[in-house]
Amino acid sequence: MPAKNGKQFIDRIDHANPRVWIRGEQLDGKLSDHPAFRGLMVTQAELYDMQYHPDYMERMTYSSPSSKDPVGLSFMQPKTKEDLQRRREMTMLWGEKHHGLLGRSPDYMNTGLMAFSAAAELLGEKRPEFADNMRKYYEYCRERDISLSHAFVQPHASRFDDLLEDGSIESCAAQIVEQNGDGIVVSGAFLLATQGVTTDEILVYPPALPFIPEENNPRTFAFAVPNNLPGIRWICRETLALGDSAYDYPLSSRFDEMDTLVIFDEVLVPWERVFILGDDRLSMRLFQESGFHVHCGHQVLCRYIAKTEFTLGILLYMAETLDRASSPSTIDKMTEVIAQYETLKSLLVAAEAGAAPDRFGSMLPDRRPIWTANVLFPKMYPRMIELIQLLGGSSVIMIPSELDFAGESKPALDRYLRGSGVDATSKTALFRLAWDLSSSGFGGRQTLYERFFFGDASVVASRLYQTFSLSEKEACIGKVKAFLQSKDE
Repeated sequence: MPAKNGKQFIDRIDHANPRVWIRGEQLDGKLSDHPAFRGLMVTQAELYDMQYHPDYMERMTYSSPSSKDPVGLSFMQPKTKEDLQRRREMTMLWGEKHHGLLGRSPDYMNTGLMAFSAAAELLGEKRPEFADNMRKYYEYCRERDISLSHAFVQPHASRFDDLLEDGSIESCAAQIVEQNGDGIVVSGAFLLATQGVTTDEILVYPPALPFIPEENNPRTFAFAVPNNLPGIRWICRETLALGDSAYDYPLSSRFDEMDTLVIFDEVLVPWERVFILGDDRLSMRLFQESGFHVHCGHQVLCRYIAKTEFTLGILLYMAETLDRASSPSTIDKMTEVIAQYETLKSLLVAAEAGAAPDRFGSMLPDRRPIWTANVLFPKMYPRMIELIQLLGGSSVIMIPSELDFAGESKPALDRYLRGSGVDATSKTALFRLAWDLSSSGFGGRQTLYERFFFGDASVVASRLYQTFSLSEKEACIGKVKAFLQSKDE
């Protein structure tokens, strides 16, 4: 099966029928019919339909190296700078479609899987079959356009061991509880597993702890499985999609990516789906040496740009509607976001211009601009949201519903809620959009999500700091020392 379309995406998710709990009850029926998932799945389907749209198909797909069928371009290993450019153009097409609001649009994990597959030789240093598993799984996903989520993070409780009365130790950390001829048996839980129930499969890869690396650690593994295997169940958070009305809930009705706690209760993972088993050092090396964070960071930077452009557009339209576009204080606010927008675009250009081949034959973007964006955006985005609130003020709060404009209150609303050059219905639609992004539960989740997208702030900062070699740091210090010495002379 080549690249899929939107109907195939929805049919496949509905057919999988994973075990899903939401609001205390197990979901019964098609996911695409449930209000918590319906809008998102329609949006995802629109992304996949672009792969066959005559205006986009050549930029969304490429010829499979094995089948020669058109497959998703986000699976393509970039080997030249031109390949990087093609990947960026494809990612930007999807990013502009979802306005950067989908952190788990399909191209994110397609990119990550590509990075792991390109570096699969690392997995074969001790177990050649694991390298073959990764390469075959990548090809399987590429040829069938498998949509993927991931689970890297374990609940906080997994960090604690309990001492039982008999002197034994019990832990709820995810671990391998058995190995047999069919595969490994895994028990434990992971979060956030964003979009885990609206994708075909999930890649499970808890990062190994670097303190005392082990070679046979039952808590260290990496594998990928369908989301409906026996023993897997999904517990959803509260839905943020408060209604189907695109007027009342312009963003949450379409872009709420459900986050879940995924529980593995003695799940049998077939051997052909296992990539890492027990080896802490190998687990850390694959993340570091595959360039996972760099390749995915290139995709994420494109998403940052799309999201910043969309937010800037909201702010500019708000200023125009409130007749404040020429106010010096408003210009200061707009310029702040414009500078952030131009900074991100410049970092993307620099990342591609500085790209170089890695040891696995991939054209790897320059990591410093990528990781600079990873440091900056989690600080930039909350500020952009604050600017929406500061500029909009009471207009972000006084937002009647679609039904109000269809009822007896319409004449009063039309008179008192009109804006500069726009009627009350259009002005309210804009400010409902501003509210959904800045002040709703959906908007709050977006802000929190961006703060921690690539990890805790200290982890992200350290990632960039470590790219500066000792010699580069000494060179910077040397210039200061030379200046101080010249003053003494």
